Amino acid sequence: MIYIKVRGAVRKASSATCFRPLHAVMTNRVAGGAPETVAREPARIELVCPAGNLASLQAAVDNGADCVYFGLRDDTNARNFSGLNFGPQEAAAGARYAHARGAKVLQAINTYPQSTGGTRWQRALDTAAALPVDAVILADAGLMEYAARTHPGLRLHLSVQSSATNHEAINFYHRHFGIRRAVLPRVLSVAQVEQVIRNTAVDIEVFGFGGLCVMVEGRCMLSSYATGTSPNCQGACSPAHAVRWQQTAQGLESRLNGILVDRYAANDKAAYPTLCKGRYEVEGETYYAIEEPASLNTLELLPEFARIGVTAIKIEGRQRSIAYVAQVTRIWREAIDRLAHDPAAFTIRPAWMAELRKLSEGQQQTLGAYYRPWK
Repeated sequence: MIYIKVRGAVRKASSATCFRPLHAVMTNRVAGGAPETVAREPARIELVCPAGNLASLQAAVDNGADCVYFGLRDDTNARNFSGLNFGPQEAAAGARYAHARGAKVLQAINTYPQSTGGTRWQRALDTAAALPVDAVILADAGLMEYAARTHPGLRLHLSVQSSATNHEAINFYHRHFGIRRAVLPRVLSVAQVEQVIRNTAVDIEVFGFGGLCVMVEGRCMLSSYATGTSPNCQGACSPAHAVRWQQTAQGLESRLNGILVDRYAANDKAAYPTLCKGRYEVEGETYYAIEEPASLNTLELLPEFARIGVTAIKIEGRQRSIAYVAQVTRIWREAIDRLAHDPAAFTIRPAWMAELRKLSEGQQQTLGAYYRPWK
């Protein structure tokens, strides 16, 4: 067993912090070659944390992330905002920092290439292979084919942007492109996640904490409709060039491409304008007509995720602050380790939930689609 010192803490490096090899799963086959059930070796759940810049990457690693994920400073990733992401030198520095401390590095190339400029996505893959990263997170089948053909040793993860919500879709990507992990969209109940896990040899990653949207990942239409810029192709929901703030007699107004999204009184906390979480007047009443601001928080489901065989839990928030990344990572690291140490005695600490609530949108939290007992 190897121990790695991380800024005063000691991290044990074992198979728990490494990707599970394919031989760690055993698939029972039925007629036609389809997987019937999959038995998995018990393993500690991996913690996958966001890195919007080098300082956030370091904060995630220092607070116990098993993996960090990042994107380049262009439209090849789905957080294409000014001031975020990595240039080639920063990416190399981040990879060195994480690897020296026993953490894995994942590069998100999770938007869809267009007919013009498509080679930019291929160059991003070439960059990932050269760093090297431990895996790339892809949504586009053409990029998967390019990666499998050009960089056969590069590990492929299926992005949530692929909208793969069932085991048949995941197994298709596994057969044709050799993907090793799939990130599930946030539209499935726990029972549905378990059904996927039981019917695929591909490792399954789920979102555990962070922002939510009414749109199914990979099919983000509201922002595209309002701004002409697609989050799935250009990587920016509510792109900054379309955002306007204006102080009026009625209060501070936020607009997206001219559409009034919200209006704030003097003591209100203003939020970045997204159409799905705006307040609108409907039949004379003003309220959050589409979706209230709230963050996903599944900490109480952690024992259930472990029971059904979830491989990794992802924290959303590459656009969030360094402090957010550090605090959320630290809490989830502690919770995962306590569960692994003594599952029978594991309980959710009120202090964990209180701190996570402070970091949530509108200081509200939800289990989202995971909690649907009728499913």
